[in-house]
This record gives sequence, structure tokens and C-alpha cells, in this order.
Amino acid sequence: MTLTEPSLSAPVRVASKRTVLMCRPDFFTVVYRINPWMDPALPTDTSLAVRQWETLYNTYLDLGFDVKLVDPIDGLPDMVYAANGGFVLDGIAYGASFTYPQRQPEGPAYMDWFGANGFDVRVPANINEGEGDFLLVGDVILAGTGFRSASNSHEEIGEIFGREVVTLTLVNPSFYHLDTAIAVLDPQPGFDAPNIAYLPSAFDGASLEILRERYPDAIIVNEDDAAVLGLNSFSDGLNVVIASRATDFERQLRERGYNPIGVDLSELLLGGGGVKCCTLELRS
Repeated sequence: MTLTEPSLSAPVRVASKRTVLMCRPDFFTVVYRINPWMDPALPTDTSLAVRQWETLYNTYLDLGFDVKLVDPIDGLPDMVYAANGGFVLDGIAYGASFTYPQRQPEGPAYMDWFGANGFDVRVPANINEGEGDFLLVGDVILAGTGFRSASNSHEEIGEIFGREVVTLTLVNPSFYHLDTAIAVLDPQPGFDAPNIAYLPSAFDGASLEILRERYPDAIIVNEDDAAVLGLNSFSDGLNVVIASRATDFERQLRERGYNPIGVDLSELLLGGGGVKCCTLELRS
């Protein structure tokens, strides 16, 4: 692959240390269908999923991240998608309450881990799927609805964290969580000009107007890169871990001064998840 050098006008990017929670996919398989990516008739390879996940895990360690682990639970094959387990900010962990019964036991499992590790746990009153639909951009929480998280959870999270919450409505079933349609590129709270990348066709018209107004310099990702969950990525402000097949997104990131790092999570894509799905940020 030919690498594009950063533009001479691109700003200097600075990495900030991240603390994240992950869950090994020891019990990963696809035995039910709750999103368009899942097909129980297709075989899955748990050992391959573990090897691919370990590549992501080791990538984070190489970047200097502090990586915490929650124990996987037999019978919860989607627990590997740790981002859905809650939203953590200011030492407060807002727990998840899942839409589908197959995943509902994951909410208490993650809240037990939060409590055992010193976080102030808030049990949710409303349906929400954690960082799958809540993305912190600067000091604003972008909040997705349309398929999973209920819009009344947006009011709840705003009250808990005292941050501005901006509701965005998803309209494409293949991009059922906000973190499949938006990548946060500058994640540091208080950053002067935080930016994002997104897929326009994932949103309704009103949400698109909001995104265009708030983030006029956003990277627009094409359908091909979005279709391999290229936007389901994780950034420390400089290094952006993305799907290795999202080649045009990689090019655009380099032109903007970021350092994209491609990983192959194709086996976990069979469950509808990618890099960000496997990564829950812990903000103390």
C-alpha cells in the first residue's frame, strides 16, 4: 500500500494516553441475528476471533494505553463488544440497558466490573447501549438513536454528566450504533477544535445539518470504507486504529496529519463489530 504523506498544512497531532476496557472473545460466535451483519448460518471461528482481538489488544499496549480486562462469560458471545457495556466519564459509569434480550445480561456484568474497580455506577432507567451510541467529542456528547438507544436515555445521560447532549438519528440498519457511523478523531475533553469523520447516508436530514454545522472540516468517509466498519475506530489524537480495509479513510487521515494503524477484525465483523466496538474508554 502506498502511504500518503501528511499535508504540509496539516496541524501537528499529539497523542494522549488512553485507558480502555476490553473483553476477550473466548465465547464469540453468531447464534442469533440482531443486526444485518449477523447470520447464524455462516460459520464463525472463535480461535481466529481471539487472534484478531489479540492483535488489537497488543496494538493498544504498543501505543502505551492502559488496557483493563473484564472476564468474558459463557453464553454471552457479544460481550467482546465492550463499548456497549456503558459510558464512563468523570469517574462515573453510566450502565447499559440492552434492547435485545440476548444481550441484556451484559449490562449487569459490566456494572459489576465498574463497581469493583472504583467507579461511581449509575444504573440506567432507560434503554441505552453505552458508547455504541454515546460519543464524547470535546465536551459534547453526541447521542445516537433510531435503532438501539432510546432518546430518553439522552436526557438521562445529560443529567448525570452535566454535558451538552446532541441527538443524532440513524436511519440505515447496517449502521445501527452511532460508533459505526462516526469516528471521533480528537478525543481529548477541552480540545479547542475537536473533529470527527462520518458517513452522511447513515443519518436523517436534520442530523446531517447538525453535523455539517458543528464539524465543517469533518472527514467524509465513503460507502466502501463504512461497509467494513472503517468508522468504528479508536483515536488517541494522533494514532487512529482502523479497519485495515478502509483504505481511502486511511489516506484521508494521513493527509490530515493523523497516523492510521490498520488491523483486521474481519471475524468479529460477522457479529457486527469492529475496533471501537471492542473498546470502552475509561475516563476518570
